[in-house]
Amino acid sequence: MSFQFRWNDYADQPHNVALRKERFRYHLKHAASYFRLTGSNLKRIIPYISYYRRYRKKMYKEPVRIESPFALSVSPHDREEEVFALLKKTGVRKTLVRVHSWEREKLDRLEKFCEQLKGHGFELTAALLQNRDDVVDPTRWHSFVEEVFARLKETASFFEIGHAWNRTKWGVWDYTEYLNLALPALALSEKHRIQLVGPAVIDFEFHLYPLILKAVLFDKVSSLLYVDRVGAPENRQFGWDVSKKVALLKAMVDSSTRQDQDLWITEVNWPLAGTGKYSPAAGRPNVSENEQADYLVRYYLLCLASGLVERVYWWQLVAPGYGLVDSREEPWRKRPGYQAFKTMVGLLEESTFTGQLPHPGATIFSFQKGKEDFAVCWTNEDPCEHDFERKVSRVIGRDGDEIPAKRNRVRIDASPKYVFFE
Repeated sequence: MSFQFRWNDYADQPHNVALRKERFRYHLKHAASYFRLTGSNLKRIIPYISYYRRYRKKMYKEPVRIESPFALSVSPHDREEEVFALLKKTGVRKTLVRVHSWEREKLDRLEKFCEQLKGHGFELTAALLQNRDDVVDPTRWHSFVEEVFARLKETASFFEIGHAWNRTKWGVWDYTEYLNLALPALALSEKHRIQLVGPAVIDFEFHLYPLILKAVLFDKVSSLLYVDRVGAPENRQFGWDVSKKVALLKAMVDSSTRQDQDLWITEVNWPLAGTGKYSPAAGRPNVSENEQADYLVRYYLLCLASGLVERVYWWQLVAPGYGLVDSREEPWRKRPGYQAFKTMVGLLEESTFTGQLPHPGATIFSFQKGKEDFAVCWTNEDPCEHDFERKVSRVIGRDGDEIPAKRNRVRIDASPKYVFFE
C-alpha cells in the first residue's frame, strides 16, 4: 500500500492520498485492534455511565472559576512582529505552535520563533506532528522527538505528542501505532523533565482514550474536539451536543485513569465559506464570518462554564480559510472572530461563572468579576426578548460595541451579548 505524504499548504493539513478501497483493505488488516478497543470499552460501560451522569448533573449548576483558559495557536510567518502585535491585542497569554516531523530543516527558525513568543510573555505548548514515515521508521521519530525536546524545553511549558492520528491521512492506522509514538516520547520526557499532553484525538471518537491512557498517563489530556460538521455547538450529532460530548469525554477519561484529569481542547475552529482552496473542509462545515464569531464565543462558554475543561485553543490566529485574521488582504484584515475573541478574553478572564438563568429557548449564563455582575446570553433558536430582574446598566455586543438597553429588556439572538447590572 502506498503511504505517500502530501502536505496542503493552503489548508495546513495533509491531502488524503490513499484511495477509499485501499484504506478499507488496510483497516481490515487492523481489525483485531478494533475488537480490543470495543471489548475494553464494553467492560467499562457502567463506570462511564456513572461518571457521565455525575458530571451532567452538576454542569452549569455549580460555580466555576474562569482564570486564564483562553489560548490561541500561531505559526511562524514572514511578518512575525505583526503576528506578535495581533496576539498581544487579544489579551491571550497561552499559545500553541505546531512542529512538523518532516520539516526538521526548519527547526532553527521555529526555535527562534518560540523564543520570541516566550520573550513577549506568552506560555507555549509545542504540538509534535507525525506522518507515516515516523510510524514505519521508529528511529526517525525518536530522533525528532529528542531534538525537539532538547531545543524547546527551555521555552515550551508543554509538548503535545502526535496529532489527529485517528485520521489515516496523518499516517497512523490504529491505536497501537500511536502508542509506538507516544511511549518513546514518554521515556524522553522523563529524561528531559518536561510535561506531556495527549493523546490529541480528533472529533467525537472517545472510545480511543481508555486503552491509550492505560499505557500513557499524560500530564494533560487533550482532544481536538471539532463540532463544525453539525454547525452550531448546540446542534447534536447522534443526540450529542458539545456539552454532552465534553461530559462524556471527561467521564471516559476520569473513569479510565481513576483520577480527576485536567482536560484541554487543543484545537477547534469553523472553516469559512468562500475561501476556496484555503478552507480545510468542503461543503456543510463552512460558515460565514459572523457565524464563526458567534460559534467561537458560544463554544468557549459552554466548555469552560461546564467546569470540565481547563483550557481551549483556537486554531489559529492568522489563516485565510479559518483564522481570526485574513492574511490575503493588505493590510491584514481582522475578522469578526478576532474582535469576538478579544472581547471574550477581556470580559471573562479572571471571572467566576455563578449559574444559569432559566429561559425557554435561550441560554443565559451569570458571571461575577470583581465588583461587577453580568450575564452572557444567546439563542440557537429564533430571537427572543428577556426581562432581567436586576437593573441593566449596559449591554456589550459580541465584538465589544455598546448596545443601547431598553430598561431591563434585552433582545437575545445568535450573537452573544454581555449584560451588566447595577
